[in-house]
Amino acid sequence: MKRLLILSGKGGTGKTTTAAAFIRFSQTKAIADCDVDAPNLHLVYEQTVEPAVSDFYGGDKAVIDPEKCISCGVCQSHCRFDAIEKAATGYAVNEYACEGCGVCAYVCPQKAVALHTDVAGRKELYLSGGVFSTATLKMGRGNSGKLVTDVKMAMLKNAPETPLAIIDGSPGIGCPVIASVSGMDLVLVVAEPSLSGVSDLKRLCKTAETFQAKLAVCVNKWDVSAENTNAIRDFCQSENIPFVGKIPYDKSASQAINAGLSLADIDCPARDALKDIFENTIQLLNQ
Repeated sequence: MKRLLILSGKGGTGKTTTAAAFIRFSQTKAIADCDVDAPNLHLVYEQTVEPAVSDFYGGDKAVIDPEKCISCGVCQSHCRFDAIEKAATGYAVNEYACEGCGVCAYVCPQKAVALHTDVAGRKELYLSGGVFSTATLKMGRGNSGKLVTDVKMAMLKNAPETPLAIIDGSPGIGCPVIASVSGMDLVLVVAEPSLSGVSDLKRLCKTAETFQAKLAVCVNKWDVSAENTNAIRDFCQSENIPFVGKIPYDKSASQAINAGLSLADIDCPARDALKDIFENTIQLLNQ
């Protein structure tokens, strides 16, 4: 099974839109959404069955037992993250500010504070006619790279016999992206034809190449700036990165997305361009 990861240097470039179209074109039965901070592939790749749900455990968080707390305020005075707040009965921990350092538990004279394993996210696995693995990380939580790995492994463990797996990754170059790149046969970067888009592309390609990932690049809404599109193409040529195509700006794209459709489901110029990019990408993937 070939594994195709779709990334972008920033959010909003059309990464998930491209992934959704590729899923339709390929009819693959192995899919994962590794953008755990803001997963949205499910909005287009709608499921009709309930998923298998499991908790994702991150680091520890402090919890104050109100029955033991005598409201002395020692824990609050020692918390460098301002995570302990005055409550109606004693003190309480703000889970979004707590870093799980354990100082509050150490200094509490009543032993009213303890560290507990934190449920940091929710994993969902759909197993209807294939496998679709996704997850959502709670706001302010770390360990996003570990959750991405869990999402990928759940897809691979449960994937049926299929020639292609498509993974929608995270934007940027952070931990989720690094965790996504591992084990991929090809990484397709969806670039934006802007000055920041060119810079983001270069950073992402450098990051992916650090992990010896095979790369390809396409440009979305290329006609917004033909000059920057040419700059992206020139960069790819100078770095020996295959340039697999460009997608024009198409108002039908917004209409399709608002209707919960993939661009592969409608007849429009963007769909035709995506189809060509898909075929070029698959050809490159199979080389």
